[in-house]
Amino acid sequence: MDKIMETVPNFSEGRDMQIVEKIADCFRGRENVKLLDYSADKDHNRCVMTAVGEPDALGEAVVASVGVAMAHIDLTRHHGQHPRMGAADVIPFIPIRGCTLEDADKLAKRVAQQIADRFGQPSILYEKSATRPNRENLSDIRRGEFEGMAEKMKDPIWQPDYGPTTIHPTGGVTAIGARMPLIAYNINLSTDNLDIAKAIAKVMRHSNGGFRYVKAMGVMLEERNLAQVSMNLTDYTQSSIFRVFEAVKREAARYGVNVVGSELIGLAPMRALADCAEYYLQIENFKFDQILETQL
Repeated sequence: MDKIMETVPNFSEGRDMQIVEKIADCFRGRENVKLLDYSADKDHNRCVMTAVGEPDALGEAVVASVGVAMAHIDLTRHHGQHPRMGAADVIPFIPIRGCTLEDADKLAKRVAQQIADRFGQPSILYEKSATRPNRENLSDIRRGEFEGMAEKMKDPIWQPDYGPTTIHPTGGVTAIGARMPLIAYNINLSTDNLDIAKAIAKVMRHSNGGFRYVKAMGVMLEERNLAQVSMNLTDYTQSSIFRVFEAVKREAARYGVNVVGSELIGLAPMRALADCAEYYLQIENFKFDQILETQL
């Protein structure tokens, strides 16, 4: 493939694995599309697909996956720790090779039009595709979640860019757009006090004066009885994983709390993990091309 695009769509289902598999199947066995990874979280009640492919073929797979989500996910009965406003909640397109953010933007708009035409699902363009400054930040769009979106969308500044002018009754509304690579990174704390995780998240996120390229929130992992700082690193070259990790550790220590583990959701660039190895091992004069796989 001369052109490779990536998509990391998030769907509001993380407990019924039959539905998760049906969504994943939309990316399997398709010419010029490869499913790289998928994961489901019961506490968040959310699944994340990571797929790459030729842009047109990838767009078709995404449209098919939205159809499955619309048919099997009913947000009037959905509950989970992660904020959500749509059965297919957010669909980013990321240029990988031989294509640009402009190409990703065009694909996002085409997919938005198709899911509106086929399924009656409204979409709001976000990140680099945003049509207004207030629509760039996903958390701003999603504020109010499914339960509050119908009222929110009565305001002209929150009208969908594609599809009906209000939410789908069970499928809500979808955010679609072009963006650069993002790392979904969570840190688990040795406490069941959600307020501590929320306080740390507030310090970490850019909107409250924290790291420029970090979005963060506190959530509760009910099955493990642990509080978690759940984050998106929108530019790991500026807000690196290891700096974010160390900052959370320092903040947690103020409350007498330890970090008991962390997790990646989906995939991360090799460079981001190599930066962590260089930092913690204190490797002198380290070069990225010293990693064996970069020479293959």
